[in-house]
This record gives sequence, structure tokens and C-alpha cells, in this order.
Amino acid sequence: MKHSTDLLTKHKSEYFTCIITGVILLALVICSLFIGKYPLTLQGILQDEGMQRNVFWTLRFSRTIMAVWGGLCLGITGFTYQTIFRNPLSSPDIIGVSSGASAGAAAGILFLGSSLAVTLSAFFGAFCAVAVALMLASLDRTGKNSSIVLSGIAVHALAQTVLMSLKLVADPEKELASIEYWMMGGLNNISLYNMKIPAVLCIISMCVLFLLHRQIILLSADSAEAKMLGVDVRKMQLLILLVSTLAVACTISLTGLISFIGLLAPHIARLITKNNQKTTMVLSGLMGAVILSFADILARSVASTELPISIFTSLIGAPFLICLVIKRSHVR
Repeated sequence: MKHSTDLLTKHKSEYFTCIITGVILLALVICSLFIGKYPLTLQGILQDEGMQRNVFWTLRFSRTIMAVWGGLCLGITGFTYQTIFRNPLSSPDIIGVSSGASAGAAAGILFLGSSLAVTLSAFFGAFCAVAVALMLASLDRTGKNSSIVLSGIAVHALAQTVLMSLKLVADPEKELASIEYWMMGGLNNISLYNMKIPAVLCIISMCVLFLLHRQIILLSADSAEAKMLGVDVRKMQLLILLVSTLAVACTISLTGLISFIGLLAPHIARLITKNNQKTTMVLSGLMGAVILSFADILARSVASTELPISIFTSLIGAPFLICLVIKRSHVR
């Protein structure tokens, strides 16, 4: 009886934490809508003043939605990667998603030019990288997670080689600067127009991941135990990886590379909940949205010109990663 009471109290505490995080996110959303170089007022928006309306709907609203959506995706997929790989240092980079997107975006900037073409090129590059990584991993019949990790490292190296080659032929004054800026991440080019298709694909991916949350949790156990519980480990792992990669690719194809959120948000969630259950998955997404929204507010408010978001996520994430590595070394 006491165990059941303690369990119920623990669940209530986790739900309460999710609600508090949601309230913090809502406050950041409201701040994001009104913070920027052009001053907005609630009265001006409600009175439908021309410039205020255009700035609100064309700039602030779209990038605020993107910050929330992008943070949710990166946080949830980071949780998924870390769980199925049973590796707390895993992130979307582990199977070449980010490096493939970078190479694709660079090709789009060099040969296509338009912002929509760059987005599509980044998306295509991310999926090509993942397809190659999974194809290489499928050659290993042992079913070990290390095969996917090693394949991802190989694909990352290959994509970086392609990226460096593209940089060599880029115009140093225009194209090279655009490539470097894309790789630092930002929400300044977001609009409701270019968000539509990625948003739909991302929502579908998130729904699938939550429907498969039980299988994701089971994959964190030993492969033999997961098989005994009725999980086809190989097929389910590939399915979850593909769905997670779709969500990540949809996000970074629009935002550019944003560092550490996929790594940082799940760890913060686990430190709070002390477990790896569904509420931790939800909290990982909320934490990712909070971090990205806060970083976006800083990026456009601390200097006279807008700064790349990855500067601020790295300032938070790098010290955390160092502490995590030191902690793991002491445990061993």
C-alpha cells in the first residue's frame, strides 16, 4: 500500500514538473512575441496597425512557433537516441543527420540559391546520410548498437569531406559566409510559408514516437530482454531511428545546425524525474523548447545585430557536457 502511495506521489510530482515547465515555456513565448528590434505593443496588434501586424505575423509569430516546435523535436529525438543507443552522450549527430544536412545545405547555397532550395537540400542531405549509415549498419548481423554508431561516424567523416570540398569552391565573400552562418543556426529566415510541409511531417513523426514510447523504453534494456518481451529489436530500432531522423531533418533543414539541445534537454529531464519513462520524454521536449526559445530571445536582444543561436546553446551545453564526462569518469 505504501509503495502504491509513493508511486502515485512520484507521478504527481512529475506531472507537476511538466506543468511548471509548460508555464515557463508559455512565459518565454509571450516574451518572444514582443522582444526584438522593432517595438510591438499589444494595443497596436489588437488595433490592427499595418506595420505592427506585419511584423507580428511575418516575423515574430513564425519564429516563436519554430523555436517551440524545433526545441520539442530536438528534445524528444535526443531522448529517443539516448534511450535506444543506451548512451547518454548520443545525439542526432551520432548517425550523421547534422553533417549530412550541412553538406546538403552547402550544395543548395552553391548551386541553387533560393532559401526554399537550401531547406530542401539540407533535408535531402540529412536523409541521404542516414540512409547510408543504416545501410552500412545492416551489413553487421550481430545486432549491436555499436555498428550503427560506427556507421554514423564514417558517414559524418564522409559528409565533412564533401562539405570542405564545397567550401573550397565557394565564393569567400558571399557563398562561404552563407554556409558558415547556416551552420551556426538561426531562426531569422523562418516564415509560415516555408514551415508548412516540415511542420506536418514533424507532427506526424512526434505522434508516431509517442505511440511507440513503450517500445522505445524497452529498447533501453538488454536486447535479449527486449526480445523476450516481444520486441523485434532490429526492425523496431530502424523504424524509430527513421522517424526520429525525419523529425530532426525537418527541424534543422529550416533552422540550420543548433548545438547541444538534443543532448542537454533529456539529461535535465532525467535529473528531475530520476527515471526514463513517458513523462521524461515529454519533459525532454518541453526542456528543449524552453532552451531554444530562451536562446532565440538572447540571440536577438543582447547585441545590436542578431547573433547565431548556437552561441548561446553552446554556452549552456558545453560546460554541462564537460561535467557529465567528468562524472562518468569518476563513476568508472
